Amino acid sequence: MLTITAALRDRIVAHARADHPDEACGVVAGPEGTDRPERFIPMLNAARSPTFYEFDSADLFKLYREMDDRDEEPVIVYHSHTATEAYPSRTDVSYASEPNAHYVLVSTRDEQTYEFRSYRIVDGVITEEEVNVVDAY
Repeated sequence: MLTITAALRDRIVAHARADHPDEACGVVAGPEGTDRPERFIPMLNAARSPTFYEFDSADLFKLYREMDDRDEEPVIVYHSHTATEAYPSRTDVSYASEPNAHYVLVSTRDEQTYEFRSYRIVDGVITEEEVNVVDAY
């Protein structure tokens, strides 16, 4: 189960809306070993595409060095789907390289509502998990 603050969820959704019609992407880092998302890190979709996202390799390298220096890990890896449901595509599964991360997808296909769903993706197996939204940890 993913436990996330309403404020972090809202920031992820706002990023997805702001980048629409392109897919948005980013990370929420947290202290190593805690499974607690804390630091919101919106990233640039280097693909600038409505159907695909790609982290810029230099930005990603910099982010991982920064997380290492801060004793953090990627707790959430998120991106948006602009025209489909919030469910991992085959491409999403092939790029899922963090077995301990929660993979959050936000669908912005409807201007009035959004879907916010979380998955574990390990060895190509997708498992949807409950999202528990709290005011604070």
